[in-house]
This record gives sequence, C-alpha cells and structure tokens, in this order.
Amino acid sequence: MYLIREVMHCKPGKVRPMVDKFKQMNTVMKKMGYKKPMRILTDLSGERYWTVIAAQEVDTLEDYMEMTRKTMTDKKIQKIMKGYHDLVESGHREIYKVEQ
Repeated sequence: MYLIREVMHCKPGKVRPMVDKFKQMNTVMKKMGYKKPMRILTDLSGERYWTVIAAQEVDTLEDYMEMTRKTMTDKKIQKIMKGYHDLVESGHREIYKVEQ
C-alpha cells in the first residue's frame, strides 16, 4: 500500500478555497466509484504557513496513475480545479510505501 500526499503551499488567504476544491473533488470521485476518499489536511504550525495536503492511500502505484488519468480528464473535476493555480504559490508530491 502507498500513501500519496499532494502538498500545496497556498497564497495567504487562499487555504479555504483550496480545501473547498479538494472537498468537491472527493464528492465527484466518490460518484466515479472511488471508495477511499482523500484526507484533506491543513497546517496548524510548520515550516510554511497556508499549507493544504490532500492525502490518499492506494494499493499500487499503477492504481494511482490510473486514478490520476481518469480524474484529470473528467470534465467535472476540470471545472472544479479551474483556476487553482491562482490559489497556490508552490507544491510537491510525496509518495510513501506503507510498511505497517
């Protein structure tokens, strides 16, 4: 099993709109048949303020890649994520293998 974390460093005041986008994505993904929703996390303290993390568990990296292909070509998700670059200063992806 793998844990994938999409880490977004938002612009000041833009955390809530980014969280709302991820929540809407979860709703669409559930309708698409995905059983494990993203966990959406916001920082209380840390190296950088205004951080939003969307974390998801998948059985294989191939599952993650297939899910990414399906969701990023979905018209509803494209509409939800439109303009998200205006909310984010930077970001990165972290991929962890769950050992226990």
